[in-house]
Amino acid sequence: MTAETIEGSTDEVLFEQRGRLGVITLNRPKAVNALNAGMVAAMLERLAAWADDDGVETVLVQGSGERGLCAGGDIVAIYRDILAGGQETADFWQAEYRLNSLIARYPKPYVAFMDGLVLGGGVGISAHGSVRVVTERTRTGMPETTIGFVPDVGGTLLLARSPGEAGTHAALTGAHLSGADALFLGLADHFVPSGRLAELAAALESESAEAAVGRFAEKPPVSALEAQRDWIDACYVADDAGEILRRLRAAGGEAAEAADTIEAKSPTAVKVALASLRRAAELSLDEALAQEYRVGLRCLSGPDFREGIRAQVVDKDRKPQWRPPTLTEVHADDVERYFAPLGDRELVLLERETDHA
Repeated sequence: MTAETIEGSTDEVLFEQRGRLGVITLNRPKAVNALNAGMVAAMLERLAAWADDDGVETVLVQGSGERGLCAGGDIVAIYRDILAGGQETADFWQAEYRLNSLIARYPKPYVAFMDGLVLGGGVGISAHGSVRVVTERTRTGMPETTIGFVPDVGGTLLLARSPGEAGTHAALTGAHLSGADALFLGLADHFVPSGRLAELAAALESESAEAAVGRFAEKPPVSALEAQRDWIDACYVADDAGEILRRLRAAGGEAAEAADTIEAKSPTAVKVALASLRRAAELSLDEALAQEYRVGLRCLSGPDFREGIRAQVVDKDRKPQWRPPTLTEVHADDVERYFAPLGDRELVLLERETDHA
């Protein structure tokens, strides 16, 4: 069936209507389709239009190129903005979190092809959807603590709701996870071999999402993360990051390796991420996004986010100098400040705006 290019397409995100299927293709393959402000704004506009379009039954989001759906936000752009004061990033997050909220409450089937890399912001535009498809190539996760940041885009809520303490492990280590792990964590719903995604997309042009995905879905591989659940649940149940590390080291083996991984992360980010997950467990998505926005703005003005991006992405020396450098030097009051209300800078989501229109 001939695809119709939709007004609002840009070089970086393409919109097409194929039969009764609206297709969003992230189109920055050299950057693994990393999100920027223009892409988020275009997606918000097109999804709002398709929600009211009787000719569109299902929406599909996919990434161009072979590397993945989306590697997250444009980290280099965020770094430059931090050096300039951080306002563009704050504005970007406002729009991105509105997009995450819209996807979660979208009135039509929202199918995400979580093929290849799906990290950070890529999780936000996929895991909140109603039909989430992973493959044998999926490598997903929330690696924010590696760059002195904390899981966002609703990731704190998603991981807080994962079975046992598996989400805590994923958040603190920033580990890359397989498609089977994503299914175990509750970040995805179906496993389809990557070689059959094009066929599935074609089927979605004329079939319901439920029928089409039902025909193509297969039994997933075994989740390595699920197989580690005994020691993960026992070690990460503590609410203190230092105690978690002590339990991991005492358990030895894979658990001790996880402790080494966590100790290399920003101590502040680790403690704030743990507190964020514990608080998010009692929140709605919109409330979790508002909390993440508060935390994010504090990260913008702190030293570790900037330093983490410098070490991992800009200079690539992989030797961040965290401040403070140890967990014991990050005090409870330091963590609490990340969650303080923002006053008139609080995040206002699209749903609230609509409710009061």
